[in-house]
Amino acid sequence: MPETIVRPTIPLPFAAHGRIPEARSSPLCVRRKPLCTMPSDPPSIPAAVGANLSGTNLERAGDHNQRVTLQAIRVGGPITRADLAEITGLTAPAIANITRRLLADGLILEAGRLMGQRGQPAMKLAIDPDGCFSVGVNIDRDHITLVVLDLLGQVRARATREVNFALPAAVAAFVRDTLPALLETGEITPQRLIGLGVALPDDLGRIHLPHQPDTYAVWNRTDIPSLFTGLPPLPVFVENDATAAALGEAQFGLGLRHPSFFYLLVSRGLGGGLVLDGQYFRGADGRSGEIGFLPVRHPGLPARTLQDAVSLSALFDHLAERGHPVGQPDDLLSLDKAGQAALADWVEMAAGLLADPVLAISCLINPQAVFVGGRLPGPIVEALADAVNRRTRGAAGLVPIVAPLRRAAMAADAPAVGAAILPFNHRLLPGRAVLMKTAEEQA
Repeated sequence: MPETIVRPTIPLPFAAHGRIPEARSSPLCVRRKPLCTMPSDPPSIPAAVGANLSGTNLERAGDHNQRVTLQAIRVGGPITRADLAEITGLTAPAIANITRRLLADGLILEAGRLMGQRGQPAMKLAIDPDGCFSVGVNIDRDHITLVVLDLLGQVRARATREVNFALPAAVAAFVRDTLPALLETGEITPQRLIGLGVALPDDLGRIHLPHQPDTYAVWNRTDIPSLFTGLPPLPVFVENDATAAALGEAQFGLGLRHPSFFYLLVSRGLGGGLVLDGQYFRGADGRSGEIGFLPVRHPGLPARTLQDAVSLSALFDHLAERGHPVGQPDDLLSLDKAGQAALADWVEMAAGLLADPVLAISCLINPQAVFVGGRLPGPIVEALADAVNRRTRGAAGLVPIVAPLRRAAMAADAPAVGAAILPFNHRLLPGRAVLMKTAEEQA
């Protein structure tokens, strides 16, 4: 049975925590040859990241410092040790010791020397993409998506199955049958995998959506990690899909430059995730961001909640009622003229319903942006964002700041990518919680 880790603390790229367990004896520890040397400009660290990549001189905070250093290399590499010391605030000897361990563990590599300066050219360091890998699985009412991510955040292999209301046995079979081929395709060995993340909607079988069969309630009684027995023995992390999508955007998308944002996930339902100052905010009961459950009171709509009107389920029903049935999101891009007109009507209706929630988010949270991702095709997301922004601009004189609605960088595969990041967070990436614990121990 795989180790089960459910709802881990969500550290994002702006803080701190520990080092890869058993790194010295792990098969992940492979020394890489340096790449060819070449001149290069000094690294450019986004202000939203660099400003928060601070080390600490507290005793027993070495794990924190190593994670912060690794993150600085991931965000700004190739980068010299002198630049790492300046960014993290750590001493040159501390950086030398940390980078020596990271090289020995095979997590970074030497990427050539910085030429064109006096004296001995400084060696530049970069993340080794093959240092370790992680698997991400996204389970939803209309698809199963599987990705394998490398340490640089690149999707090395991907597979998806379009299926409505897949039951647990079907999900397990898909992952079991597909993963071995993906590992070969991406030139990944199981020994380099550090974990498997799973992203799925909360209350998957309990919240009833249109056309959902009664048998789908089996998800309410399903132990998610047990679905992945028979695979390489990996720790399994389970997360809400919108939370995972927000995490993916924060680590590898627009969140690198916008540390405070709200993520709007348009899938068969409607979900949300909230990142404040680089940290995911869960709320008192772990259900923050549940924008889809906001009540709707519209005289021309039977919808009771926002996701009853603004979701793929609602959009598909809207089109079917007007004689334009579609089966998959990509079908939305091949509608005839009449179908496009019906789609445009839905976009305007959805924008009208989203405008007030976006204004409320702007007033209550003051994020830098609201990002929209999910299964809705990109051109339709752009049209929806434009329609919402037209409406919210009209309130510019009534509210202090209006956050713009923007298409997310991490779109269709964001929950799967975010799920794959969960094991990296647990073992490699920085989070403030560990530093706070260390500080408490020092007091």
